[in-house]
Amino acid sequence: MSRGVSSVITLLTDYGLEDGYVAACHGVIAGIAPQARIIDVGHLVPAGDVRRGAAILAQTLPYLPAGVHLAVVDPAVGGNRRPVAVEAGGRVFLGPDNGILSWAVRAAGGADAAYELTNKDLFLENVSPTFPGRDLFAPVAAHLCTGHAVADVGPPMPVDRLVTLPAPTCRLRDGTAEGEVLSVDRHGNVQLSITASDMAELGVRLGDTVAVWLGRRQVAVPYRETFTAVPPGDLVAFTDSAGLVAMAINAGDASDRLGLPPGAHVRLSPGGR
Repeated sequence: MSRGVSSVITLLTDYGLEDGYVAACHGVIAGIAPQARIIDVGHLVPAGDVRRGAAILAQTLPYLPAGVHLAVVDPAVGGNRRPVAVEAGGRVFLGPDNGILSWAVRAAGGADAAYELTNKDLFLENVSPTFPGRDLFAPVAAHLCTGHAVADVGPPMPVDRLVTLPAPTCRLRDGTAEGEVLSVDRHGNVQLSITASDMAELGVRLGDTVAVWLGRRQVAVPYRETFTAVPPGDLVAFTDSAGLVAMAINAGDASDRLGLPPGAHVRLSPGGR
């Protein structure tokens, strides 16, 4: 993708909506590329939760038009991490090189090329060390929509030097599915790295009960089509919109009740007492 980058820019951050941070990024883009169409993927990623941001971007990507995908979730903002642009599957990904882009890049087919953002002509004149989203990433995204080549952002770097998050673990053995908590949304719903296909391979069907092993503790959970299939306050497992098994409590917080933060190990098997 040398030129002719789509005029679509998607934004994903942990900036929240209470302050003017998101509006500032929109304003910078509009000032440079007024023709650009901005899609807000979300700005309520828990502060500094790179893993949650990576999951959201990767799972949303199939429904986004090709374009420039900007993601800024960076607990080490102002540190030494590199700002990067990554070309993958006819798309351009911009963000800090901390793994936030890695799952989406893999979902797009893998990195074709990567560049470090060093061309100050594409930044705002004064770059704040605490707000690169506004002063660095947003203007670069906008310039890419006005005809600049991705290679204009700075020198190329080997794609194998990009920081990547470990791939979520999932394996089937001895009649069980072993996985991990991929993410927890703001409702407390727990998304697992175990897929609906994994459940089918175990012989689990809708209407069955699954045993959820949390360390040495076992919880019997109904496997249903949606969380509303159980009474309020009850725990349920279902396949979410990303095709992954999730656990929820109807009108409650499953992560809190089960003590399952992102990254926690979980094992599922058919049945359950």
